[in-house]
Amino acid sequence: MASKKYVYLFNEGNASMKNLLGGKGANLAEMTNLGIPVPQGFTVSTEACTKYYEDGKKLSNDIVEQIYASLSNIEKLTGKKFGNIENPLLVSVRSGARASMPGMMDTILNLGLNDETVEGLLKLTNNERFAYDSYRRFIQMFSDVVMGIEKRRFEDILDEVKESKGAKFDTDLSASDLKDVVKKYKALYEKEMGKEFPQEPKEQLLEAVTAVFRSWDNPRAIVYRRLNDIPSDWGTAVNVQSMVFGNMGETSGTGVAFTRNPATGEKLIFGEYLINAQGEDVVAGIRTPQPITKLHEDLPDCYEQFMDIANRLENHYKDMQDMEFTIEQGKLYFLQTRNGKRTAQAALKIAVEMVEEGLITKKEAMLKVDPKQLDSLLHPNFDQDEMKNAQVIAKGLPASPGAACGKVYFTAEDAKMHHEQGEKVVLVRLETSPEDIEGMVAAEGILTARGGMTSHAAVVARGMGTCCVAGCGDVKINEDAKMFEVAGKVYHEGDYISLDGSTGNVYGQAIKTVEPEISGYFGIYMAWADEIRALKVRTNADTPRDASQAIKFGAQGIGLCRTEHMFFDEDRIPAVREMILSKTEEQRRKALDKLLPMQREDFIGIYEAMEDRPVTIRLLDPPLHEFLPHEDEDIRDLAKEMGISFEDLKSTVESLHEFNPMMGHRGCRLPVSYPEMAEMQTTAIIEAAIDVKKRNDYDIVPEIMIPLVGELKELKFVKDIVVRIADEIIAKSGINMKYLVGTMIEIPRAALTADEIAKEAEFFSFGTNDLTQMTFGFSRDDAGKFLKDYYDKKIYESDPFAKLDQVGVGKLVKMAAELGRKARPDIHLGICGEHGGDPSSVEFCHNVGLDYVSCSPFRVPVARLAAAQAQVKSPRK
Repeated sequence: MASKKYVYLFNEGNASMKNLLGGKGANLAEMTNLGIPVPQGFTVSTEACTKYYEDGKKLSNDIVEQIYASLSNIEKLTGKKFGNIENPLLVSVRSGARASMPGMMDTILNLGLNDETVEGLLKLTNNERFAYDSYRRFIQMFSDVVMGIEKRRFEDILDEVKESKGAKFDTDLSASDLKDVVKKYKALYEKEMGKEFPQEPKEQLLEAVTAVFRSWDNPRAIVYRRLNDIPSDWGTAVNVQSMVFGNMGETSGTGVAFTRNPATGEKLIFGEYLINAQGEDVVAGIRTPQPITKLHEDLPDCYEQFMDIANRLENHYKDMQDMEFTIEQGKLYFLQTRNGKRTAQAALKIAVEMVEEGLITKKEAMLKVDPKQLDSLLHPNFDQDEMKNAQVIAKGLPASPGAACGKVYFTAEDAKMHHEQGEKVVLVRLETSPEDIEGMVAAEGILTARGGMTSHAAVVARGMGTCCVAGCGDVKINEDAKMFEVAGKVYHEGDYISLDGSTGNVYGQAIKTVEPEISGYFGIYMAWADEIRALKVRTNADTPRDASQAIKFGAQGIGLCRTEHMFFDEDRIPAVREMILSKTEEQRRKALDKLLPMQREDFIGIYEAMEDRPVTIRLLDPPLHEFLPHEDEDIRDLAKEMGISFEDLKSTVESLHEFNPMMGHRGCRLPVSYPEMAEMQTTAIIEAAIDVKKRNDYDIVPEIMIPLVGELKELKFVKDIVVRIADEIIAKSGINMKYLVGTMIEIPRAALTADEIAKEAEFFSFGTNDLTQMTFGFSRDDAGKFLKDYYDKKIYESDPFAKLDQVGVGKLVKMAAELGRKARPDIHLGICGEHGGDPSSVEFCHNVGLDYVSCSPFRVPVARLAAAQAQVKSPRK
């Protein structure tokens, strides 16, 4: 039986084989088919990489045999021989995953050189300097990439030789100097490895292929994959290509270019090159490259040919291309082309202009912008000049994007006070709680030592569009002493720090921030996204300010309004505490009467901001102990304020303490115990809706959501209270108003019995934060402590609180949606967990057939684009 094919010559592939050949290999094959000058070579497939890992990190015999057979083919095509002294074939070995991972993987050039073939290269080219320059580069790359000897050790040797010879650049060194460098490099290799530098080219090649496969799992590649949703089982391909040399004198060179400007999107060739250099020199920045347009003066024929091919490639791939090229003694070769990485501003401009040029359709344009990139358009960023000297002191989770700079304060009160005095502040806490809300509003950014991507700090910060770095364990915080320590240095209250919520980096200094610029292309492009998408996008908003912000970003309603956030204001918390501490229903109703007008005003503000758009308001959800103090000193102050004894209050606080409050007396369990709470909130919701409808003639249909339901009778009990109160108020008002009562599906049992629950629920809103927590049995505030171990050991590839677990939690969502629809065909289905703003989760919601996703205001554009992309990939009516 013929063995499986693992190795493909460039002329055996094409662009559609990207999954098998990787992006680079597929594009090299495609360029070969298009007749573009590409140095001959072959690709070891991604399947070979997967097999390498399955076989315990070993290259199997059939892969090795196929590599050698392909090598023979290249020898025939080039007329050169691998390891031959007279006419040596040299190759480059590069990685190429199916998704572009710039700078993440490793490359080896000039492979096949040894003490003998270097002499052959010398005779063949009659250029001793070139031969030894190529050899020293190969020894350094092979030692660094394959054997793990630090690159810097070789650079130090080169610098010493340059200094001793009075040479400014590498090109100033003579052939004899480079021979000396080679000798010293080989001595370093022998000292480090305990053996001589390998002289057998076939051994070098297999070691290099193995190293590229190994680099798929290096730490920076793992992090990049997690950030960009690239599965680890994709593997990388390896491209082995005959070398062409840009370092053969003044008619040779190498460069990198883009068909459009990747920073601005301008339709002008953008790139640079170096004469008499190899590819790594351009990237390494050792010599200053020339702009690509100057090639017109240096080598006009090559420039004309280059421009012609660059335009052909952009038109062929219908996207901006990032190209690498080499000129060997006046002959141009293309070494790679790929869709180029670009800034968000450039991505929008390129997509819109390509549609206007007739190169692509609006639907194709939807796939040209990464939804996550839009974040950078909506939040402040650091001034790039100041970033050059900025030192990272710690790294946490990039919980809410944007950049922030301010003075450190450790309590919400201090943050608020100093903000009011005109200071820019950064709130630093072990972890935040709902009581910190005023400090969080006042802060430019928030840093916490504990908590994950869906911790309280992260969720609230994202909702407000405030930069947040969470779970930063490197930072040792002492809130009492008002200081934190990191890497042996102490930062006190009032010291400046800066946070990057997009990377999780913390800087121990002030860095200037700049406001984002939202160009006209953003509006045009997002209008196209709205024409295309089937899934509606709502927002999670608790205040009129958040609601207005979300409308500016294109929200079509509110999918989650959390009423508890309204209870923490200074003028309300006394009434909330009075309600909690009441011993009788009569006392409780008295306290609730004080809260009613406040809640009504809140809802009036939100309804007015949202006009005719739907608004889903969730009844009180958190455990009551969150509204009470826990420290004796604070309890004493509150007891005095409320005219009760310290002992009495302390005993109430202790009685409300729960071992696992997230699964305790909260959500719908509160009105089961205290029906009057649901009565007050329903009254506030319906009266506010009637008031706004009367004054503005908006068509308001309140949606009242009962949280944490797990049993039909439980839902019915609370729904009956809501319906009784709502019907009474509407009847008295004389206004005809519809309303909906639904539930949040956040307990696995609710998902499993969704057909029962749908008998009473007119809508389901999937609360995937808690549904994830309860399905996995993880506390989302504590999971950050151990999830890193899960990533390191490849148990999980991503945080299930940031990216919906489609296999487990997703199965519950899909099942509940199907069961709910079967029992009630007109049921509304949405999602309001944090996953509503994650592109891969939005695509899942589209495919499951939900009506809408809901996310924090600043993620609304991300969700709008992700929904449009989902419709392009899998159209639904």
